[in-house]
Amino acid sequence: MNILDDLKLQYRLGGIAMRMIYWNVACFIISLLFFWPKFVGAFDYPNWLALSSDPQVFMFKPWTFLTYAFFHFDFWHLLFNMMVLNFASNLFLTFFTQKQYLGLYILSALFAGVVFALSFYFSNIYGSIVGASAAIMAILVASTTYSPLMDVRLFLFGNVKLWHITAVILVLDLVQLRSGNMGGHISHLAGASFGFAYIKLLENGTDLSKIVSKTLDFFANLFRKSPTTPFTKVHKNYKKPTEKTTSRIVTKDKTQQQIDEILDKISQSGYDCLTKEEKEFLFKAGK
Repeated sequence: MNILDDLKLQYRLGGIAMRMIYWNVACFIISLLFFWPKFVGAFDYPNWLALSSDPQVFMFKPWTFLTYAFFHFDFWHLLFNMMVLNFASNLFLTFFTQKQYLGLYILSALFAGVVFALSFYFSNIYGSIVGASAAIMAILVASTTYSPLMDVRLFLFGNVKLWHITAVILVLDLVQLRSGNMGGHISHLAGASFGFAYIKLLENGTDLSKIVSKTLDFFANLFRKSPTTPFTKVHKNYKKPTEKTTSRIVTKDKTQQQIDEILDKISQSGYDCLTKEEKEFLFKAGK
């Protein structure tokens, strides 16, 4: 098995978390091909992929509230995010389903994007963001909210509580809130808030991820082929053998009933008491 076949197998069997990593890496490769023309060490994303805080941009390109969560600023941005995503995904999928994982990723990215755009707009700041960090924070905080005392083994540190790890990451975001990546840290904290709210609502019986599942099912059904005319013909032809089969079953029951009556007669009066017709019937039935 070559490397390509091995990657395909991992994609099919790895589940939604592995596929999410693949999608992010695939978007990074696309970025290398189309959005790094000057080779200055970072990508130059157009405003139809990155999420802009300018209302005149995002109002006419609403899909950017989701696309930004699959592209990254540079290789190290991607590497760090995918490491944390893999870590958080394993924790989340220990307790929840893959549909809930996908729903949380998408909804938290949308929510964080809205918070970023509105906060920058009301602050009269114009900028753009890319990266999966907000969705990753939602998954990590959701796992921590559900099981904060879970022991996690870290290299060089040994066993630590999950909430300790999450708390350190959140404090770093808060400390750097006024840094050059202000928009990124705002989206991180918004994603974290959404992850916390998601678990609290889930514990009260409200699963927000069903919004995504039902939406995806709706669009999948639109492209699903409706029954064709040949299928209708097959359905009609199916009725005839059913009637014949039923008829055979009824005939068989009547035959068995007659055989049982003859056997009862033999047990009571012996074989010689049978009529000629009964003997012939029993002979034919025994063949």
